[in-house]
Amino acid sequence: MRIAVPRETDAGEPRVAATPETIKKFKLLGAEVAVARGAGIAAGIPDAEFEAAGAQIADTVTKDADIVLKVRRPAQNELADYKKGALVIAIMDPYGNDAALKQMAGAGVSSIAMELMPRITRAQSMDVLSSQANLAGYRAVIDAAEEYGRALPMMMTAAGTVPAAKVFIMGVGVAGLQAIATARRLGAIVTATDVRPATKEQVESLGAKFLAVEDEEFKNAQTAGGYAKEMSKEYQAKQAALVAEHIKKQDIVITTALIPGRPAPRLVTKDMVASMRPGSVIVDLAVERGGNVEGVQAGSIAQVGGVKIVGYQNVPGRLAASASALYAKNLFTFVETLIDKKEKKLAVNWDDELVKATLLTRDGAVVHPNFQPKAA
Repeated sequence: MRIAVPRETDAGEPRVAATPETIKKFKLLGAEVAVARGAGIAAGIPDAEFEAAGAQIADTVTKDADIVLKVRRPAQNELADYKKGALVIAIMDPYGNDAALKQMAGAGVSSIAMELMPRITRAQSMDVLSSQANLAGYRAVIDAAEEYGRALPMMMTAAGTVPAAKVFIMGVGVAGLQAIATARRLGAIVTATDVRPATKEQVESLGAKFLAVEDEEFKNAQTAGGYAKEMSKEYQAKQAALVAEHIKKQDIVITTALIPGRPAPRLVTKDMVASMRPGSVIVDLAVERGGNVEGVQAGSIAQVGGVKIVGYQNVPGRLAASASALYAKNLFTFVETLIDKKEKKLAVNWDDELVKATLLTRDGAVVHPNFQPKAA
C-alpha cells in the first residue's frame, strides 16, 4: 500500500496534505509514504522532517500510489501521472466544476471530496470544513485588527480613554463563532447575526449580543444538516433593514455566510458600506463564492470611500502550518477507516456511509448523485 503526497500546483496554496505526525501513523498501518520534494516548505515543514518520520522524498511520487492525498483537486496535467484505480482524496470544490469531475472520471481515479463529509458524530474528526473554517474565523479578526487603525480593547490611560472597537459578525457557523471568540478575547464589543435560531444561544454563550428579526420564518430557518436555509425575499428585506441600521455604528464587520453549492448571499450593500465611518474595516470570508459584500475584490483590499474591504482568498492558508496540521489529521482519521489493519492493505467499503457521501468518481464515471450529468 503506497500513499503519495504531491506538491500543490496552485500558486496560492501553501498548505500540505500530510505532516510528520500523520506519516508516522500511516507507517504504523503498514503504508509506504512518498512526499514530493518541497511539498511542505510553505507550511514550515522541511523535507528532512518528513524523511525523519519515515517518508521517501522524490520529485515524482504519484505514479504507483494507491492513495493520493492533496489539499486541492488535482489539475488535468497532474492526473496523467496517477494510476487507474488510485484513490484521490482532497478538497474537490465540485459545485459548478463539471468539466473537472469528468477529467477525474476519465483518468479512472476514485475521487473523494472531503468537504462533503457528513456532519455526524462518527465523522467529526474528519470534518475539514470545520477545521479550516475555525482558523479562517480567527485569522479574519487578526486581519481586521491589522487594517483597523485603532486599538480593539478599551484602554484607560492618563492621556485619556481609548474606546473599545465594535465588531459585528455576520454568519455564525464555525468561522463566525471563532471570530466572535477571538474578537472578544481582544477586548472588542461584539454583536453577531445569523438566520439559524440555534445560533442565538451560542452567540450569547461567548459573551456577544445576538441581532436578528426573530419572526416565524426565523424559527424554521435551519436544515436537518444544520445549514442555513435560503430565506424569503420578505425576510431578507426586514433583516437587511435591521442590519443596515446596525452597521452604521460598527468599526469592524466580518462576513462568513456560505450556502453549499450556491453563490454567497449578498449581505452588505454599497449603501451599507458608505454608511460606515472612515477607518472602518470589512473582512469578507465568502469572497471565493462571489462574496457577501458589494465591492469586495478577490485577493486584495478594496478602499471604498474611507472603508477597507478585505477580500483575501484561501484564508486558512494564511495560517499554513496550523491549517496543514489540522487538515492532515482530518485525512488520516478518514483514511484509517479504509485500511484493513490485519492485512495492512487498502480495503475500501464502497457501501460505507462516509464513502458514499464523499465519493465523486469511480470506474470511469461520475457517481455522486448530486453531480450526475444532466439529461438533455
